[in-house]
Amino acid sequence: MPVGLTRDAGWEIGVSKTLPLPVATVWEFLVSPEGLALWLGPGAALPAEGDPALRGLRPGDRVRLTYGDTVLQVTVSPASGDRTVLTFHQEHLADAEERERQRAHWKGVMAEIMRVLVP
Repeated sequence: MPVGLTRDAGWEIGVSKTLPLPVATVWEFLVSPEGLALWLGPGAALPAEGDPALRGLRPGDRVRLTYGDTVLQVTVSPASGDRTVLTFHQEHLADAEERERQRAHWKGVMAEIMRVLVP
């Protein structure tokens, strides 16, 4: 199978970065209006509980939601030394080209988050 193509989730992409900040700090930023604007777009809000777009939410850990025709999961995981691994994982992409476009998009989002959060 080509890189990025799976049996269960089709074409998918994952972008991760370790931030020198505690999990709570990263999570609070991601769900703040400023953070949501960076990864979901200006004026965006997380879908409310009961909204079919919200596939799962564990505050302080992860959110999984419908993102267009795909599924997006954002996770924050503790790393050693009070650091956090932030991951954007998107699955059910249309093809290899969309995978590459989304990979570039999430790398850009990650760079913006780093620019805002890490001095």
